[in-house]
Formats: sequence, C-alpha cells, structure tokens
Amino acid sequence: MTDTTQLKTRPERYFQPDIEKASSDALFAVQSERLLKTVNNCYANIPFYRTAMDALGVLPGDIKSVDDLSKLPFTTKQDMRDAYPFGLFAIDVHSRVQRLHASSGTTGNATVCGYTQEDIDNWGDCFARSIAQVGGGSESILQIAYGYGLFTGGLGAHEGGIRIGATILPMSSGNTQRQVQMMNDFGTDILACTPSYALLIADTAIEMGYDPARDFKLSGAILGAEPWSEGMRQEIEDKLGVIAVDIYGLSEIMGPGVSCECRAQNGLHVAEDQFIIEILDPETLQPVPDGEYGEVVFTTLSKDCSPLLRYRTRDISCIVPGTCSCGRTLRRMGRISGRTDDMLIIRGVNVFPSQFQQAIAEFAEVTNHYEIILTRKGQLDKVELKVETTPEFDFDEIRKIEELQRRIGDELKSNLQVSVDVSVVEPKSIERSMGKAKRVIDLR
Repeated sequence: MTDTTQLKTRPERYFQPDIEKASSDALFAVQSERLLKTVNNCYANIPFYRTAMDALGVLPGDIKSVDDLSKLPFTTKQDMRDAYPFGLFAIDVHSRVQRLHASSGTTGNATVCGYTQEDIDNWGDCFARSIAQVGGGSESILQIAYGYGLFTGGLGAHEGGIRIGATILPMSSGNTQRQVQMMNDFGTDILACTPSYALLIADTAIEMGYDPARDFKLSGAILGAEPWSEGMRQEIEDKLGVIAVDIYGLSEIMGPGVSCECRAQNGLHVAEDQFIIEILDPETLQPVPDGEYGEVVFTTLSKDCSPLLRYRTRDISCIVPGTCSCGRTLRRMGRISGRTDDMLIIRGVNVFPSQFQQAIAEFAEVTNHYEIILTRKGQLDKVELKVETTPEFDFDEIRKIEELQRRIGDELKSNLQVSVDVSVVEPKSIERSMGKAKRVIDLR
C-alpha cells in the first residue's frame, strides 16, 4: 500500500520558482504593473467598464498600484450574462481569439470567456504549478477525467500537462471501468477530476478486484469543481494511495488553476502574478482581516481577451494567515466553505450544503455519498438527508438503523439549528456522478 506520509515528505517541486517563491515586494510590483495595463485595456476596449468607471469618476490614470484597487467597479455574473455573448471582450472575436468557453446557462444566458494563445499559455502555467504542487513533473502520466468541452476543467488540466511536459491521458469523464483499466495499464501517477468522481473510480477499481493503493502507480490527485470534506479527502487518499489536493478555479476568471493546495494541504496558493484576490464582507463590500471569512473577489491581471475587474465570485473563503511550510510565498486562500448564492434558507436559518457534509463526516458508519431533499409541508420547510452506509454496516438490525439516524439527526440539529429527517440507505443507493455531484434536490 502507498505510504501517503512518505509522499508528503518528498522534496518540494516547483514549476516557476521565481514566481512561486517571490518576495512580497516583487509580487506587489508585478501586480501593480499588470493592474495598470488591465485597467487601461478595460477602459479603452470594453464599453461596460468605461461606463462603470466614468460613473464612479475614475480614470485609468487614477490607478497607480494595487493600493488603488478599491477605486474600481465590481463585476457580477449578471453583468456577464447581460453582455452575452461577446460584450465583455476586449478584442474582436474574429481576430486573435483562439478558444471560447462558457457556463451551462441553465439559469439564464451563459457567461462566455474568450482566450488568446497568450491567455491559454498563462492558464497552462497556472495548472502546471498545481501538478508540481502535488509532486508531478515532466515524467508524470496525467490522467484527466474532468469533462472536455465548454466546461473549462478538462482543457485547463490538459494545458497544464502540456506546459509541464507530462504525458497526457485525456480520458474525459465517464466509462469508469475503462478509466480504471487505463490507469492500471498505462501507469497513471497523477489523476485530475472531481472528488466525487475520484471516489467512484476508487470504488469501481476495488469492485474490479484491484487494490488501487497497492496495485496502481498513483501518487497525486488534483481534485476540484465541487466542495468536499476532510473525511472525503481521507477516504480518497486511503483508497487510491495518493496525496489529494484541492484546486480552485471558475470559468469567468480562467478555469482550474486560479489557486491550488500544495502537499501541506493547508490552504490553496493563489496565482498572485495572474490574479488579485480580495476577501470582502458580502454586505458592506469592505475587506475583512486575514483568517476571517467573506466573499472572494478576483481581478485578472494578464487576460488579454476577457479581463475582469473585481469579479464577485459569491464563493466564501478566507486568507490563511502565516507562511506555508512548502516554501511558496504566494498567499493562500482557505477551502471554499460555501456560496452566498447556494445558501439554503430553511425556516429562516441560513445553511450551506457543505455543513451537512461536515456533520456526517463524524460518523464512521456512513460514507460521503448523500443527498439533501427539500420539500414543503404546509407553510413549513421539510428537510430530508439521505446518506449511504458503509458496506460493513448491518442493515438487518432495525434498531441499529434507527439509532444511527437519531444520532446523525441530533448532530445536524446541534450544528445547523434545523430539524432534519435522516434516512440511512444501503450502499450504491444514491446515484453516482461523473462530474459535479448533485447534492441538493429542492422540491419546494
């Protein structure tokens, strides 16, 4: 079985050490220079930003450094939808745009981003750093099980593999048994996918008769696109024999690689040469101190086609104070704890789905596969949590089932201040996802 402790103590690897270990003064200078170029690009070439800056009485010349960031206007997802398809592009789509990515648009117009070749190269550099952070390099075989297409996951990871010189196995998502077979036959050592799909790959491999931690050459997993608990991380690491790190990105800003954990697994290093991160109080829009949670706001610094000023992500995180043991000086953001726009309001109480996951992680009898079902009885919200038991749990003992449901319900009530009907169900009862897991079913 792979010893993850040994993996964590390997010598640290860097892709761009001059950037990853730069001094705070050097990073400030780079950010300030690039911010000025970005602001000028936005004002000169995007009418939305020219109008927004004029309304605030701000001209590009008023921005001297990062210290002037607060003078600039915010950008929201709705602004991007209103500009559909190319209203926020700084260059003509028929000139130097090499690629288009877009959100699904299931709740309105899609948010569309364009990439020049320079944009794609910068994106690849960011993901390549993530590969190095999990211990990968030019000798690695990188299996990409993120979806390819308009979603930025697969192609973002692909560009990172190209930049670092890895051998790329572009599996995309789906056909899980074939994923396992290729992983075994080709000697994959780095896996990139969603955490829920990594767990499905692990479980499928075990069902096929493998012991992935012993039989496969896997050493690292770069997992993102959905929230996941520390309990889920431990399960993935135990089953696959890997160091599993969290990667963050969003299509509007770039895609995966905006920030990523190193093997210390204590915050995600932000690519500060490419982005300025702010953590703001979502009500007052004022900065919060390091260590306190607020809304993540990003400004792009090197995007040629689709620059964004102070984009409100709606994600909730914090700046992790202090320095990291890995030697990188890039600031770290905490793992996403929730979103201001996926917050559930249940009987007047604000609840995030991630809080359910954190609560059930305390129970060894259940797995990380769960669903939250919201209905309404009369004027009251009703919440049901379905959660799968482990294969070892004795489903023939009714009293054990009832006792487990009661204990989980008490834990949720204590943590969330909301009563939850808990249903423990047998293994494999909840539908598996090959992309982002759908955790919440709102039938209200």
